[in-house]
Amino acid sequence: MDERRPARILALNPGSTSTKIGLFENARALFQENARHGEEELASYAGRPLVDQLALRLEKTRACLRARGVDASRLDAVVGRGGLLKPLPSGTFAIHEKMLADLREAKRGDHASNLGAPMARALADEAPGSCAFIVDPVSVDEWPPVARLSGLEGLDRECLSHALNTKAVAKRHARETNARYPDLRLVVAHLGSGISVSAHEDGRMVDVTNSMEEGAFSTERSGSVPVMKLVKLCFSGKHGEREIAAKIFRRGGVASYLGTNDLREALDRIASGDAKAKLVVDAMIYQIAKEIGAAATVLEGRVDAILVTGGMAHASEVVDALAKRVRWIAPVRVYPGEDELQALAEGALRVLSGEEEPIEYS
Repeated sequence: MDERRPARILALNPGSTSTKIGLFENARALFQENARHGEEELASYAGRPLVDQLALRLEKTRACLRARGVDASRLDAVVGRGGLLKPLPSGTFAIHEKMLADLREAKRGDHASNLGAPMARALADEAPGSCAFIVDPVSVDEWPPVARLSGLEGLDRECLSHALNTKAVAKRHARETNARYPDLRLVVAHLGSGISVSAHEDGRMVDVTNSMEEGAFSTERSGSVPVMKLVKLCFSGKHGEREIAAKIFRRGGVASYLGTNDLREALDRIASGDAKAKLVVDAMIYQIAKEIGAAATVLEGRVDAILVTGGMAHASEVVDALAKRVRWIAPVRVYPGEDELQALAEGALRVLSGEEEPIEYS
């Protein structure tokens, strides 16, 4: 890298039906784009591991760069969202073959974020001297032992969360309040297609709801469900394992009650007088508030702020109703959307500038 010019960093955040692409000079965004993958485009991958979409996602990204006139050979780093890896500390990781092999094997689950590292590695390999990183993958795990027990021997809780955005928002709040992140006691509620509510103490995320299997229901995930009823459903003979998983992870929550995972549509139905839509959205907010209260107990009730982030944080109806239930705990601060591309670029920049050393994945 030429130290006389800003670092050129490409950030990639693959989602289930799109890939978010951002080009940065140091931490300044030159552009951000959401490259969507249509239903017809993804139809041939139905039932296959998501990593099979690597070639498709790469070509879409290259096309975006060409359309923007970006010389991909001049990139200093390519950084992707980290996937469902083994438990890892918070930080920026260099991408090596062992990490890629673990993502291909997908032992902890098949998720679009598993594409982030192989995409970053492939594009960095096309730019001489470029580095490839992931930052704060979803498997960041800073839990104490007491947080791991579930209540059934052999079925420990697993720490999987929206760590990238959660950590970035917590650090942003610290900067804005002239505080140090390690000195704050925070509850962060990431409200997206999955919901993670986390407790932060001493600069560590000491507990968080795993949105794949617990916590509040969201627009498309069931969250915690009555376990004995779930057992009966699984052994009813009416549904296979894949179908049950889809009901919980992609067709649960608001989608299971209202037939849509679009929060704005649900809110429009409420505005039109739909009583069922109101009940369902109210119940989701009620459950999120309960999880925030639970996270406050992890911090022994001493909470400096409750931070609300994610896509749902754009909906004032949701945020206002949630704040009404939890603001007695601590002040509520709202950070709408997901600054994940920015967070990825900043994590790569900290390594390129020598502020941090990359963590070796082993």
